[in-house]
Amino acid sequence: MKYMHQLNSWPKFRWDQGQIAAILGTVRNRQGRLIGRMEAIGFPLRSEAILQTLTLDVLKSSEIEGEILDAKQVRSSIARRLGMNIGGLVSSDRNIDGVVEMMLDATQQFNKLLTKERLFGWHASLFPTGRSGMQKIIVGAWRDDRNGPMQVISGSVGRERVHFEAPEASRLNVEMKNFINWFNHEKAMDPVLKAAIAHLWFMTIHPFEDGNGRIGRAITDMQLARTDGSAQRFYSMSVQIRQERNAYYRALEKIQKSNDIDITDWIVWFLDCLDRALSATENTLSGVFKKTDFWKTHPEGSLNKRQIMLINKLFDGFEGALTSSKWAKIAKCSQDTASRDIVDLIDKKILIKDVAGGRSTSYLLKDL
Repeated sequence: MKYMHQLNSWPKFRWDQGQIAAILGTVRNRQGRLIGRMEAIGFPLRSEAILQTLTLDVLKSSEIEGEILDAKQVRSSIARRLGMNIGGLVSSDRNIDGVVEMMLDATQQFNKLLTKERLFGWHASLFPTGRSGMQKIIVGAWRDDRNGPMQVISGSVGRERVHFEAPEASRLNVEMKNFINWFNHEKAMDPVLKAAIAHLWFMTIHPFEDGNGRIGRAITDMQLARTDGSAQRFYSMSVQIRQERNAYYRALEKIQKSNDIDITDWIVWFLDCLDRALSATENTLSGVFKKTDFWKTHPEGSLNKRQIMLINKLFDGFEGALTSSKWAKIAKCSQDTASRDIVDLIDKKILIKDVAGGRSTSYLLKDL
């Protein structure tokens, strides 16, 4: 058996355009609708959606590799680098800042050329100590074969599954030069199709000793940002791939071992996954959309500042039950004032009493 990169026709990929046309059209249409919907909401809510999407993207891309990051640190690191003025910022570890810097460079600077030096910088950001866990690795340079061939593996220690072997280290300079040149200068291809091929091509080469998955997904995000023509990210392939991790590795393995350069099956899987990612965004950002619809029908001038603040907290995921005493504490007002605020919102059919009951009466948004 030969792996795909060992075939004489590598990397002259082929695919059945008729087989992918329908799903590609569906994905492009869904992308356009989502971008249009997000552009219609106000800047503060759009920024909130971007922060939420980018945070999930970093978290889930790392989870695919078995690394669990602190969500608050990731969110804070992204917010600081984008200049977002949000509450609850915490300090972040150097390794988290490195992952965030790589992802933001890929998506916020999507129109810049992809270069060997830029990839080396991303790799160095992922491994600021020069180590992957306890193991010292080659950082900011292509891998070598001192520990044997590079194998693409998934699974826990002792239960690893080898999906395929990457090209020998001696081929990397030529392989990566060809990939980078194609990525920067291929203009005729549909940009979403290009994202599918770019991901497969880079993952096949696997040029680094570690971190290839995260960098491969950053390249995919970079190409999808080019597709959208915007640095504003509202959906995440990494989130969907994390949910379908086993299927993702199976799809990669199948195409590598197919003994053919026809990548139709991979493209179909990628497009289907992207379609599901776009669909899932509707659920992920449902709170943002509900908040947008709410403020369209309830102008802020009709409510006082305390009410506006507490309503936004309810939309953002209020921890625990909202009672009049909590209202008074958060809004820094008297109990009587809090009660009047709540009664007013009940009269306006914005709040309702929580039917679950309890020792203290609590309140919910009526349509949440």
